[in-house]
Amino acid sequence: MSVLWRDAMSRALYGPGGFFVAGTGPADHFRTSTHATPAFATALLRLITEVDAALGHPDRLDVVDVGAGRGELIHALLASVGVAVGVSGAAARSLRDEPSSGTVRPSLADRVRFTAVEYADRPENLSEEINWTAEIPTKITGVLLATEWLDNVPLDVAVHTEDGWRYLLVDPESGAESVGEPVSPADLDWLTTWWPSLETAPSTDRAPNPGVTWADATSDSESGFGAARPAQGSSLTARSRPGCPETPHSNQQRAEIGRTRDEAWAQAVRNISRGLAVAVDYGHLREARPVDGTLTGYRGGRQVPPVPDGSSDVTAHVAMDSVASAGAAVARCAYSLVLQREALRTLGADGGRPPLSLAGTDPVGYVRALAAASAVAELTDPAGLGGHWWLRQPVGIPLGPAVAR
Repeated sequence: MSVLWRDAMSRALYGPGGFFVAGTGPADHFRTSTHATPAFATALLRLITEVDAALGHPDRLDVVDVGAGRGELIHALLASVGVAVGVSGAAARSLRDEPSSGTVRPSLADRVRFTAVEYADRPENLSEEINWTAEIPTKITGVLLATEWLDNVPLDVAVHTEDGWRYLLVDPESGAESVGEPVSPADLDWLTTWWPSLETAPSTDRAPNPGVTWADATSDSESGFGAARPAQGSSLTARSRPGCPETPHSNQQRAEIGRTRDEAWAQAVRNISRGLAVAVDYGHLREARPVDGTLTGYRGGRQVPPVPDGSSDVTAHVAMDSVASAGAAVARCAYSLVLQREALRTLGADGGRPPLSLAGTDPVGYVRALAAASAVAELTDPAGLGGHWWLRQPVGIPLGPAVAR
Protein backbone atom coordinates (compact mmCIF):
# COMPACT_ATOMS: atom_id res chain seq x y z
CA MET A 1 0.00 0.00 0.00
CA SER A 2 1.33 3.44 -0.91
CA VAL A 3 2.04 5.88 1.93
CA LEU A 4 3.46 9.36 2.38
CA TRP A 5 7.21 9.55 1.81
CA ARG A 6 7.79 10.80 5.35
CA ASP A 7 6.14 7.70 6.84
CA ALA A 8 7.99 5.40 4.45
CA MET A 9 11.35 7.01 5.26
CA SER A 10 10.72 6.84 9.01
CA ARG A 11 10.10 3.10 8.91
CA ALA A 12 12.83 2.37 6.37
CA LEU A 13 15.54 4.27 8.21
CA TYR A 14 14.60 4.08 11.89
CA GLY A 15 11.95 1.40 12.32
CA PRO A 16 12.66 -2.16 13.51
CA GLY A 17 15.43 -3.49 11.28
CA GLY A 18 15.74 -0.09 9.62
CA PHE A 19 18.80 1.00 7.68
CA PHE A 20 20.33 3.12 10.44
CA VAL A 21 19.29 0.79 13.24
CA ALA A 22 20.37 -2.64 12.02
CA GLY A 23 23.66 -3.86 10.58
CA THR A 24 27.15 -2.43 10.87
CA GLY A 25 26.22 1.17 10.20
CA PRO A 26 26.31 3.75 7.42
CA ALA A 27 30.13 3.69 7.05
CA ASP A 28 29.77 0.50 4.99
CA HIS A 29 27.47 2.20 2.49
CA PHE A 30 28.66 5.75 1.86
CA ARG A 31 31.54 8.05 2.68
CA THR A 32 31.29 11.24 4.75
CA SER A 33 33.84 13.80 5.89
CA THR A 34 34.09 11.91 9.17
CA HIS A 35 35.20 8.76 7.34
CA ALA A 36 37.50 10.52 4.88
CA THR A 37 40.35 11.73 7.10
CA PRO A 38 41.22 12.54 10.74
CA ALA A 39 41.75 16.14 9.56
CA PHE A 40 37.99 16.67 9.84
CA ALA A 41 37.95 15.82 13.55
CA THR A 42 41.07 17.94 14.07
CA ALA A 43 39.34 20.96 12.55
CA LEU A 44 36.25 20.40 14.67
CA LEU A 45 38.41 20.18 17.79
CA ARG A 46 39.75 23.65 16.99
CA LEU A 47 36.19 24.90 16.76
CA ILE A 48 35.29 23.21 20.05
CA THR A 49 38.30 24.85 21.71
CA GLU A 50 37.17 28.26 20.50
CA VAL A 51 33.64 27.72 21.78
CA ASP A 52 35.10 26.59 25.11
CA ALA A 53 36.95 29.90 25.35
CA ALA A 54 33.84 31.88 24.40
CA LEU A 55 31.96 30.11 27.19
CA GLY A 56 34.67 31.00 29.71
CA HIS A 57 35.97 27.44 30.08
CA PRO A 58 32.97 26.01 31.96
CA ASP A 59 33.36 23.22 34.51
CA ARG A 60 31.58 20.93 32.04
CA LEU A 61 31.79 21.32 28.27
CA ASP A 62 29.29 19.21 26.33
CA VAL A 63 30.08 17.87 22.88
CA VAL A 64 27.01 16.21 21.38
CA ASP A 65 27.12 14.33 18.06
CA VAL A 66 23.63 13.94 16.57
CA GLY A 67 23.25 11.14 14.04
CA ALA A 68 26.44 9.56 15.33
CA GLY A 69 26.45 6.45 13.14
CA ARG A 70 28.57 4.01 15.08
CA GLY A 71 30.46 6.70 16.99
CA GLU A 72 33.28 7.30 14.50
CA LEU A 73 33.43 11.09 14.87
CA ILE A 74 32.82 11.26 18.59
CA HIS A 75 35.52 8.63 19.16
CA ALA A 76 37.98 10.60 17.03
CA LEU A 77 37.24 13.75 19.01
CA LEU A 78 37.61 11.88 22.28
CA ALA A 79 41.02 10.58 21.23
CA SER A 80 42.06 14.06 20.16
CA VAL A 81 41.66 15.49 23.66
CA GLY A 82 43.57 12.66 25.29
CA VAL A 83 40.85 10.79 27.16
CA ALA A 84 40.47 7.78 24.89
CA VAL A 85 41.21 4.29 26.09
CA GLY A 86 44.97 3.85 26.32
CA VAL A 87 45.73 7.36 27.60
CA SER A 88 46.27 7.46 31.33
CA GLY A 89 44.42 9.87 33.58
CA ALA A 90 47.71 11.52 34.48
CA ALA A 91 48.53 12.05 30.80
CA ALA A 92 45.08 13.47 30.16
CA ARG A 93 45.37 15.85 33.07
CA SER A 94 48.69 17.06 31.72
CA LEU A 95 46.88 18.55 28.70
CA ARG A 96 46.39 21.96 30.28
CA ASP A 97 44.68 25.00 28.87
CA GLU A 98 46.75 28.15 28.95
CA PRO A 99 45.95 29.83 32.30
CA SER A 100 44.52 33.33 32.14
CA SER A 101 45.71 34.03 35.69
CA GLY A 102 47.99 32.47 38.26
CA THR A 103 45.56 29.58 38.77
CA VAL A 104 45.78 26.64 36.38
CA ARG A 105 42.30 25.61 35.32
CA PRO A 106 41.31 21.99 34.68
CA SER A 107 42.23 20.87 31.18
CA LEU A 108 39.76 20.49 28.34
CA ALA A 109 40.29 16.73 28.69
CA ASP A 110 39.06 16.91 32.29
CA ARG A 111 36.00 19.03 31.52
CA VAL A 112 34.64 17.74 28.21
CA ARG A 113 31.73 15.29 28.17
CA PHE A 114 30.92 13.45 24.95
CA THR A 115 27.44 12.27 23.96
CA ALA A 116 26.48 10.32 20.84
CA VAL A 117 22.83 10.51 19.71
CA GLU A 118 21.73 7.58 17.59
CA TYR A 119 18.80 5.14 17.42
CA ALA A 120 21.05 2.11 16.91
CA ASP A 121 22.28 0.10 19.87
CA ARG A 122 25.49 1.22 21.52
CA PRO A 123 28.52 -0.33 19.76
CA GLU A 124 30.26 -2.92 21.89
CA ASN A 125 33.74 -1.44 21.48
CA LEU A 126 32.78 2.19 22.15
CA SER A 127 34.75 3.90 24.92
CA GLU A 128 32.96 4.14 28.24
CA GLU A 129 33.81 7.84 28.22
CA ILE A 130 31.08 8.36 25.60
CA ASN A 131 27.43 8.60 26.61
CA TRP A 132 25.10 6.90 24.11
CA THR A 133 21.47 7.98 23.85
CA ALA A 134 18.55 7.99 21.42
CA GLU A 135 17.47 11.56 22.20
CA ILE A 136 19.28 14.90 22.11
CA PRO A 137 20.03 15.91 25.70
CA THR A 138 18.72 19.19 27.10
CA LYS A 139 20.58 22.09 28.73
CA ILE A 140 23.67 21.62 26.58
CA THR A 141 26.59 23.93 27.36
CA GLY A 142 29.04 23.46 24.53
CA VAL A 143 28.84 22.23 20.96
CA LEU A 144 26.15 20.26 19.15
CA LEU A 145 27.39 18.62 15.94
CA ALA A 146 25.08 17.32 13.21
CA THR A 147 27.17 16.00 10.33
CA GLU A 148 24.92 14.62 7.58
CA TRP A 149 22.02 14.21 9.99
CA LEU A 150 19.39 16.54 8.56
CA ASP A 151 19.44 14.88 5.13
CA ASN A 152 18.06 11.75 6.80
CA VAL A 153 15.31 13.47 8.77
CA PRO A 154 12.20 12.05 7.04
CA LEU A 155 10.20 14.46 4.92
CA ASP A 156 7.26 14.54 2.56
CA VAL A 157 7.62 14.96 -1.19
CA ALA A 158 5.23 16.93 -3.36
CA VAL A 159 4.62 17.42 -7.06
CA HIS A 160 3.24 20.57 -8.67
CA THR A 161 0.12 19.74 -10.69
CA GLU A 162 -2.45 21.81 -12.56
CA ASP A 163 -4.36 22.32 -9.31
CA GLY A 164 -1.34 23.06 -7.15
CA TRP A 165 0.98 21.08 -4.90
CA ARG A 166 0.01 17.49 -4.06
CA TYR A 167 1.78 14.88 -1.98
CA LEU A 168 3.60 12.06 -3.70
CA LEU A 169 2.89 8.62 -2.26
CA VAL A 170 5.31 5.71 -2.46
CA ASP A 171 5.02 1.94 -2.32
CA PRO A 172 7.64 0.96 0.29
CA GLU A 173 8.36 -2.36 -1.40
CA SER A 174 8.83 -1.21 -4.99
CA GLY A 175 9.48 2.53 -4.73
CA ALA A 176 6.68 3.22 -7.23
CA GLU A 177 5.09 6.64 -6.76
CA SER A 178 1.58 7.98 -7.20
CA VAL A 179 -0.06 11.36 -6.71
CA GLY A 180 -1.99 11.83 -3.48
CA GLU A 181 -4.01 14.53 -1.76
CA PRO A 182 -3.31 18.29 -1.81
CA VAL A 183 -0.65 19.29 0.70
CA SER A 184 -1.71 20.53 4.14
CA PRO A 185 -1.96 24.27 4.88
CA ALA A 186 1.25 24.11 6.92
CA ASP A 187 3.16 22.41 4.12
CA LEU A 188 1.70 24.75 1.53
CA ASP A 189 2.88 27.70 3.60
CA TRP A 190 6.39 26.19 3.73
CA LEU A 191 6.40 25.59 -0.02
CA THR A 192 5.20 29.10 -0.75
CA THR A 193 7.92 30.58 1.44
CA TRP A 194 10.84 28.29 0.70
CA TRP A 195 10.21 26.29 -2.48
CA PRO A 196 8.30 28.43 -4.96
CA SER A 197 6.85 26.87 -8.08
CA LEU A 198 8.53 27.62 -11.39
CA GLU A 199 5.85 30.18 -12.19
CA THR A 200 6.63 32.20 -9.05
CA ALA A 201 10.35 31.48 -8.63
CA PRO A 202 12.36 34.64 -7.90
CA SER A 203 15.30 35.78 -9.97
CA THR A 204 18.73 34.62 -8.80
CA ASP A 205 19.82 38.16 -7.94
CA ARG A 206 17.67 38.20 -4.81
CA ALA A 207 19.71 39.56 -1.91
CA PRO A 208 20.38 37.26 1.06
CA ASN A 209 18.75 37.97 4.40
CA PRO A 210 20.27 40.94 6.23
CA GLY A 211 22.31 40.28 9.35
CA VAL A 212 23.30 36.80 8.21
CA THR A 213 26.74 35.63 7.16
CA TRP A 214 26.66 34.05 3.70
CA ALA A 215 29.17 32.40 1.43
CA ASP A 216 29.36 33.77 -2.09
CA ALA A 217 28.38 30.39 -3.44
CA THR A 218 25.13 30.16 -5.34
CA SER A 219 26.38 28.82 -8.65
CA ASP A 220 25.84 25.20 -9.56
CA SER A 221 29.50 24.38 -9.00
CA GLU A 222 29.53 25.98 -5.56
CA SER A 223 26.12 25.27 -4.07
CA GLY A 224 26.81 21.93 -2.43
CA PHE A 225 25.69 20.19 -5.62
CA GLY A 226 28.89 18.58 -6.79
CA ALA A 227 28.50 15.44 -8.84
CA ALA A 228 28.46 12.22 -6.86
CA ARG A 229 31.84 10.58 -7.28
CA PRO A 230 33.98 7.80 -5.87
CA ALA A 231 35.92 9.11 -2.88
CA GLN A 232 39.69 8.94 -3.11
CA GLY A 233 41.10 5.73 -1.70
CA SER A 234 37.67 4.21 -1.23
CA SER A 235 35.08 2.30 -3.20
CA LEU A 236 32.36 4.24 -1.40
CA THR A 237 30.52 7.17 -2.92
CA ALA A 238 30.50 10.50 -1.12
CA ARG A 239 26.88 11.60 -0.79
CA SER A 240 26.92 14.77 -2.85
CA ARG A 241 24.67 15.70 -5.74
CA PRO A 242 22.87 12.53 -6.80
CA GLY A 243 22.10 11.73 -10.39
CA CYS A 244 18.52 11.12 -9.42
CA PRO A 245 16.79 8.15 -11.06
CA GLU A 246 13.94 8.90 -13.42
CA THR A 247 10.48 8.77 -11.87
CA PRO A 248 7.00 8.69 -13.43
CA HIS A 249 6.61 12.35 -12.44
CA SER A 250 10.01 13.62 -13.55
CA ASN A 251 8.32 15.87 -16.12
CA GLN A 252 6.66 17.81 -13.28
CA GLN A 253 8.30 20.01 -10.68
CA ARG A 254 8.98 18.11 -7.48
CA ALA A 255 9.68 19.51 -4.04
CA GLU A 256 11.03 17.98 -0.85
CA ILE A 257 9.14 19.65 1.99
CA GLY A 258 11.74 20.59 4.59
CA ARG A 259 9.37 21.58 7.39
CA THR A 260 10.22 18.49 9.46
CA ARG A 261 13.92 19.34 9.18
CA ASP A 262 13.29 22.92 10.25
CA GLU A 263 11.48 21.60 13.31
CA ALA A 264 14.23 19.07 14.12
CA TRP A 265 16.96 21.71 13.87
CA ALA A 266 14.95 24.25 15.87
CA GLN A 267 14.50 21.69 18.64
CA ALA A 268 18.20 20.85 18.63
CA VAL A 269 19.06 24.55 18.98
CA ARG A 270 16.43 24.89 21.71
CA ASN A 271 18.25 22.20 23.71
CA ILE A 272 21.38 24.37 23.93
CA SER A 273 21.62 26.64 26.96
CA ARG A 274 24.80 28.30 25.68
CA GLY A 275 27.15 27.28 22.92
CA LEU A 276 27.14 26.51 19.22
CA ALA A 277 25.10 24.23 16.96
CA VAL A 278 26.84 23.06 13.78
CA ALA A 279 25.10 21.30 10.88
CA VAL A 280 27.25 19.95 8.05
CA ASP A 281 25.25 18.72 5.08
CA TYR A 282 24.73 18.93 1.35
CA GLY A 283 21.93 21.24 0.36
CA HIS A 284 20.58 24.15 -1.65
CA LEU A 285 19.19 27.66 -1.30
CA ARG A 286 15.82 29.10 -2.31
CA GLU A 287 17.25 30.78 -5.38
CA ALA A 288 18.42 27.45 -6.82
CA ARG A 289 16.06 24.68 -5.73
CA PRO A 290 16.35 21.55 -7.90
CA VAL A 291 13.36 21.24 -10.21
CA ASP A 292 13.31 17.44 -10.08
CA GLY A 293 14.31 17.03 -6.44
CA THR A 294 17.27 15.17 -4.94
CA LEU A 295 15.73 12.10 -3.34
CA THR A 296 18.00 9.09 -3.83
CA GLY A 297 19.43 6.01 -2.13
CA TYR A 298 22.81 4.51 -1.24
CA ARG A 299 23.74 0.92 -0.54
CA GLY A 300 27.03 -0.94 -0.47
CA GLY A 301 29.04 2.03 -1.70
CA ARG A 302 26.82 2.78 -4.68
CA GLN A 303 23.95 5.11 -5.49
CA VAL A 304 20.67 3.23 -5.95
CA PRO A 305 17.03 4.18 -6.56
CA PRO A 306 15.27 5.45 -3.40
CA VAL A 307 13.24 2.40 -2.45
CA PRO A 308 12.17 2.76 1.22
CA ASP A 309 12.22 -0.92 2.11
CA GLY A 310 14.93 -0.66 4.78
CA SER A 311 17.72 -2.14 2.67
CA SER A 312 19.34 1.17 1.70
CA ASP A 313 19.86 4.74 2.77
CA VAL A 314 17.13 7.14 1.60
CA THR A 315 18.27 10.74 1.58
CA ALA A 316 17.49 14.17 0.15
CA HIS A 317 19.42 17.43 0.14
CA VAL A 318 18.66 20.01 2.81
CA ALA A 319 17.00 23.39 2.26
CA MET A 320 19.77 25.05 4.24
CA ASP A 321 18.34 28.56 4.33
CA SER A 322 15.01 27.34 5.65
CA VAL A 323 16.68 25.26 8.36
CA ALA A 324 18.95 28.17 9.26
CA SER A 325 16.03 30.54 9.60
CA ALA A 326 14.23 28.13 11.94
CA GLY A 327 17.28 27.84 14.19
CA ALA A 328 17.91 31.57 14.23
CA ALA A 329 14.33 32.19 15.34
CA VAL A 330 14.98 30.03 18.41
CA ALA A 331 18.45 31.36 19.20
CA ARG A 332 17.44 34.96 18.43
CA CYS A 333 20.77 35.74 16.83
CA ALA A 334 22.39 35.51 13.40
CA TYR A 335 23.80 32.33 11.93
CA SER A 336 26.74 31.69 9.63
CA LEU A 337 26.27 29.67 6.43
CA VAL A 338 29.39 28.89 4.39
CA LEU A 339 30.74 26.05 2.29
CA GLN A 340 32.87 23.38 3.94
CA ARG A 341 36.04 24.33 2.14
CA GLU A 342 35.78 27.87 3.53
CA ALA A 343 34.91 26.68 7.03
CA LEU A 344 37.85 24.26 7.14
CA ARG A 345 40.30 26.81 5.82
CA THR A 346 39.23 29.19 8.56
CA LEU A 347 40.00 26.39 11.03
CA GLY A 348 43.48 25.90 9.59
CA ALA A 349 42.82 23.06 7.15
CA ASP A 350 43.47 24.62 3.74
CA GLY A 351 44.73 21.63 1.74
CA GLY A 352 47.62 23.64 0.33
CA ARG A 353 50.65 21.72 -0.94
CA PRO A 354 53.86 22.13 1.07
CA PRO A 355 56.66 24.12 -0.62
CA LEU A 356 58.78 21.99 -2.93
CA SER A 357 61.90 23.36 -1.23
CA LEU A 358 60.95 21.35 1.86
CA ALA A 359 61.63 18.15 -0.09
CA GLY A 360 65.31 19.08 -0.27
CA THR A 361 65.73 20.07 3.37
CA ASP A 362 63.34 17.64 5.04
CA PRO A 363 62.22 14.82 2.70
CA VAL A 364 60.34 12.91 5.41
CA GLY A 365 58.59 16.07 6.58
CA TYR A 366 57.69 16.91 2.99
CA VAL A 367 56.08 13.50 2.44
CA ARG A 368 54.08 13.85 5.65
CA ALA A 369 52.96 17.36 4.77
CA LEU A 370 52.01 16.23 1.26
CA ALA A 371 49.92 13.37 2.65
CA ALA A 372 48.17 15.73 5.07
CA ALA A 373 47.45 18.21 2.27
CA SER A 374 46.03 15.43 0.08
CA ALA A 375 43.67 14.35 2.88
CA VAL A 376 42.43 17.90 3.41
CA ALA A 377 42.09 18.39 -0.34
CA GLU A 378 39.36 15.74 -0.41
CA LEU A 379 37.47 17.60 2.31
CA THR A 380 37.71 20.90 0.44
CA ASP A 381 37.07 19.66 -3.11
CA PRO A 382 34.15 21.80 -4.40
CA ALA A 383 32.95 18.89 -6.56
CA GLY A 384 32.57 16.66 -3.52
CA LEU A 385 32.78 17.03 0.25
CA GLY A 386 34.03 20.62 -0.01
CA GLY A 387 30.64 21.54 -1.47
CA HIS A 388 28.83 20.69 1.75
CA TRP A 389 27.32 23.55 3.71
CA TRP A 390 28.34 24.45 7.26
CA LEU A 391 25.51 26.03 9.21
CA ARG A 392 26.71 27.45 12.53
CA GLN A 393 24.19 28.80 15.01
CA PRO A 394 25.51 30.47 18.17
CA VAL A 395 23.37 30.45 21.29
CA GLY A 396 24.27 33.01 23.93
CA ILE A 397 27.83 33.51 22.66
CA PRO A 398 29.31 35.77 19.98
CA LEU A 399 30.41 34.54 16.57
CA GLY A 400 34.12 33.94 17.05
CA PRO A 401 36.87 34.15 14.42
CA ALA A 402 36.41 30.53 13.39
CA VAL A 403 32.68 31.08 12.91
CA ALA A 404 32.22 34.59 11.53
CA ARG A 405 33.60 35.42 8.10
